[in-house]
Amino acid sequence: MTHDLVTALRPLLTAEACAEAYSTGTEPGDIEQAVWLRLLERLDAEDPPPDPQRWLRSAVRSEARRTRRTSRLEQPYPAEPVDDGACDPEQLALAAARGRALREAVRRLPGRCPRLMEALLSPEDLTYREIAGELGISQGSLGPERSRCLGCLRRLLPPEVAAR
Repeated sequence: MTHDLVTALRPLLTAEACAEAYSTGTEPGDIEQAVWLRLLERLDAEDPPPDPQRWLRSAVRSEARRTRRTSRLEQPYPAEPVDDGACDPEQLALAAARGRALREAVRRLPGRCPRLMEALLSPEDLTYREIAGELGISQGSLGPERSRCLGCLRRLLPPEVAAR
C-alpha cells in the first residue's frame, strides 16, 4: 500500500515542490524530502490521508511557509565562531611549548634549512619563486631541499611535537 501511494504521488510532489521552491529560496528536493518524511510519519502513526493528493498539496505549502519563516529568522555569523577549546590555559601552554620546541629545532637544522623553513612558515605566505630568489637557489630544487629539511626536522623534534 505504502509503495503504491509513494509511486502515485511522486510526480505530483515533484511538480508542487518545484512550484513552491522558488518562493522559499531552497531546492525543490529539500521540500520533497520534508514532505515525504511527514507522509511516512503520518502513515506510521495512523492511516493514509483520505485524499492523498489534497493532503500532499497542503503539506507542500505548509513546508514552504515553514521554510520561509525559518529563513527570515536565520542570520549569518558576522565572523567565524570562536573555538572555546583554544582558550584553555593548559592547551595554550602546551601549544606554546610545542612552538618553542619547533623554533629551537629549526635553528639547529644544517645548511640552508633554517632559512628555508623560516621562509616556508612566514606569515607573508611567500611563493616558491620568491623563496627560491631569497635563498639564491633554483625553484626546481626547492621541493627536494624542503623534503630533506623536513626529514631532518622530524629527527630533531621530540615525538610529541613531531606528531602534530
